[in-house]
Amino acid sequence: MLTSRITTALAAGVATLTTALGAALALPVAPAHADGPGSGSPWVVTLGDSYISGEAGRWAGSSNASSSRADALGPTAYYDNASGTGEQIARCHRSKAAEAYVGGGVSGLNLACSGATTTTSAGTYFKPGIDFYDDGAGHRGQAAMLQGFATTHRVGMVVVSVGGNDFHFADIVQSCVTDFLASPTWWKDYCRDDSSVTRNFTAANVAAVRARIAGAFRNVQTAMRGAGYGDGQWTLLVQTYPSPIPRGSGFRYPESGYTRQSTGGCGFWNGDADWANDSALPTINAAVTGAAADSGLPNVKVLDLAGAFNGRRLCENTVGLYEETGIPGWTSPGAVDRTEWVNQIRTVSTCCGNSSPYYVQESLHPNYWAQLATRSCVRQAWNNGAPRGGRCTIAGTGLVNGEPRMSLR
Repeated sequence: MLTSRITTALAAGVATLTTALGAALALPVAPAHADGPGSGSPWVVTLGDSYISGEAGRWAGSSNASSSRADALGPTAYYDNASGTGEQIARCHRSKAAEAYVGGGVSGLNLACSGATTTTSAGTYFKPGIDFYDDGAGHRGQAAMLQGFATTHRVGMVVVSVGGNDFHFADIVQSCVTDFLASPTWWKDYCRDDSSVTRNFTAANVAAVRARIAGAFRNVQTAMRGAGYGDGQWTLLVQTYPSPIPRGSGFRYPESGYTRQSTGGCGFWNGDADWANDSALPTINAAVTGAAADSGLPNVKVLDLAGAFNGRRLCENTVGLYEETGIPGWTSPGAVDRTEWVNQIRTVSTCCGNSSPYYVQESLHPNYWAQLATRSCVRQAWNNGAPRGGRCTIAGTGLVNGEPRMSLR
């Protein structure tokens, strides 16, 4: 009798299970979600110019005696194509030290390009701007590249540095160095009052550049919307520009003679260095932050880098060349704290011999140390997926997980 009941119960249970399994198998199976808006592991994407692409990222400090002392990444520093044999876009100089690669479960994509402005330039070297340029032959603007990538990847934060080249940054530096080298101490020719320089800082031009920068930010929003994102699903992190040289009183080389340029690679008169820090840089950064406000984006944050390298700037009296500090090379203890975080200004005569590893375009750019420092602040801005803005500054000496100690407040 007991056996009969058990048999009956088992039969009923099997029948019920079979019915349930049949029903489950008959239900449509939901397709696996492809990576894209709101799905998949997060990515940080960087857009803009040389101050975010990784320009000068090969070099950790400076040496006039031996380039090997400062060569942190070697000749493949800017190789970013799929095979690792060259650049996707020549002279964009997207270095392996660039700030896009924050790690910690967050992937990075660097679409920035050294020399880029807000709009694409198809000159000797193609320079994609933050727009939707597409020539049909594989050359596209950074906004177009972003939209294509974000469609199939979950982009949580887009970091942008742009505007410096719209103010003709490289031309201004060239004017300042030329004036320094071509005039005597007793009759200084300042670049701050050259017409080729001052025309970049008229009220009309500042307003025009600010409007172009705001347009670039809106292009980022358009790209993300085109990829299927709502404005609340990602954050635009706008970064300002850091001061690359100290004020005049902070240089370790005197104004007299030519050591500022011939030894330090920092050929600025004190008056021009003061102007750069007190007027030019604040004007450029105000245009950037003003454009962020003008853009109307509800999801924008600001990463303030203006003072991020203070104490480690080019020719600052708190740091020195490797041969001046007695440090053997970039892997030596103390190198990060006692050598420069900004690359020397190089002329054709000091950069471009047949065996020289340097590029003129690396001049006055954040080097390996500076890029890792900025990366630390970008990681802090990511804030485990709850992005925030803040002011990036040096927080101490030494390295933490291979990066300078930095704070975002």
